[in-house]
Amino acid sequence: MTLDYTVQNVEKEQIASFTFPKGEILDQKHDQLNRSIELKRALSLGNLERQKVKIVFVDNVGYKRVETTVWGITDKSVILKKSTLIPLQRIVSVA
Repeated sequence: MTLDYTVQNVEKEQIASFTFPKGEILDQKHDQLNRSIELKRALSLGNLERQKVKIVFVDNVGYKRVETTVWGITDKSVILKKSTLIPLQRIVSVA
């Protein structure tokens, strides 16, 4: 299966139906650290100011972008509204 490298905008309600492969999408440790910092910032923005962020992630088909509020972060996932989860290892960027 070939990944689609164009970024598709999706609604957070669609994420529950996506399939996420195992494995880290970011190769470099500093990129992973930056992702962690950006996710913590997004969590603060979501909880304190109800501000949305854009998260780019990769499922088994290709790149996706969702604009949403981050409600929580665990060791393995980002939690969105209605307990929707995105695996940390599949997140490319947060803005």
